[in-house]
Amino acid sequence: MSEPGDALATAEGGEDLSMEDAGIREFLGFQLARERYALPLSTVREIVRLPAVTEVPRSPEEVMGVISVRGTVTTLIDLRRKLRMPEQEVGPLTRVLLVDRGNEVIGLLVDAVLQVFRLREDEVELASVLGSEASAYVMGIGRPGTSAVKVERAHVVDDDILILLDPLGLLKAYG
Repeated sequence: MSEPGDALATAEGGEDLSMEDAGIREFLGFQLARERYALPLSTVREIVRLPAVTEVPRSPEEVMGVISVRGTVTTLIDLRRKLRMPEQEVGPLTRVLLVDRGNEVIGLLVDAVLQVFRLREDEVELASVLGSEASAYVMGIGRPGTSAVKVERAHVVDDDILILLDPLGLLKAYG
């Protein structure tokens, strides 16, 4: 099995861009606590191990501080804090996702990176279908492997759900 970073490099390095035209969207899956989340692959620039963090006084609670990635200073957000989840010690699988916010790159601390998911249109339920309770930064729900072509099981369990996050909504307050 290849490393998640390898999958990211492969996806960026010349994969057929007509997948989105064919109704397939790519997401990078990651884990926080026991829940699985995903961001659009096109917004994730890089996956790195957690470097030294410099705290920033009087910053919002979810801002862990700043990190330096190849000489570039980047704000680091603890996604557990942002999503109001219990904190956890940094572990061997903890990674930082460098996410393109348009005018800058922000680091998101996650418990573990899973893989790149290629979801068909019928495997994605947009947030508008979820009702008004959905947060401003939740794009929808992904159910990998549940399309009519791929179903091999009689039912879908909660472990099959990916919460699809909108990086622009998630990082709107920073910058």
